[in-house]
Amino acid sequence: MKVVAFNGSARKDGNTAILVKRVLEELEKEGIETELVQLSGERIRGCTACMGCIANKDRQCTIDDDIVNDCIAKMAEADGIILASPTYFADVSAEMKALIDRAGFVARANDEMFRRKVGAAVVAVRRAGSIHAFDSINHFFFISQIIVPGSSYWNVGLGLAKGDVLGDEEGLETMRVLGQNVAWLLKKINE
Repeated sequence: MKVVAFNGSARKDGNTAILVKRVLEELEKEGIETELVQLSGERIRGCTACMGCIANKDRQCTIDDDIVNDCIAKMAEADGIILASPTYFADVSAEMKALIDRAGFVARANDEMFRRKVGAAVVAVRRAGSIHAFDSINHFFFISQIIVPGSSYWNVGLGLAKGDVLGDEEGLETMRVLGQNVAWLLKKINE
């Protein structure tokens, strides 16, 4: 089994990455292979509504000058998908939104290719707005027929400066429990 995580933060290895790595640690303890893809530094274009993915049905976006097709392929191959984002004006980062839109259209155009995978949202926030970002990711999961486990609280960690989330004990515990629940669900599905 494999879980691929996408860190939508502009900060490589910042608070969002710290949170998602806490989830991945729990998966690795359960023998689940993990991969972290950091979108930091990548220029990812939004969906252009060209409908090429619907016409082509080749499991790819027609925009081929960024990493999104590689990300879509990783999502298709994985048993689980984690999407992680900082909170920007009460929503996900532009990179994460572009990935969601393009991957979502490609998946729907190709027989719902993410259906019945396990998905989890992870959100970093300074103070407020995280629930909307959390919902944005979960809306993608739900419309993609991805199965979403819960945790001990919303999957949110608090922090501004790099490393601040390490002081959010409840947030870190939420990520630990989330990792355990993702692992449990993956194992149940694959029994």
